[in-house]
Amino acid sequence: MSKRIRVDDRVYERLESAKRDDESFNDTVERLIDDPSFRDLQDVFSDAQISEMRAAIEETSHNTNQ
Repeated sequence: MSKRIRVDDRVYERLESAKRDDESFNDTVERLIDDPSFRDLQDVFSDAQISEMRAAIEETSHNTNQ
């Protein structure tokens, strides 16, 4: 069952800007109200930064298991 909600133009514009190409507005709202995920950080870090973080995690994991 679906429900309709009203949002003012400012809120609609923010939702529209947060909406990904492959998402419906429902998907966008659900993503935004759910707990944060690593996927949400994909546009925050560069590939080089992600590689550095992975290496640091692997190193820490390796050192902890010794």
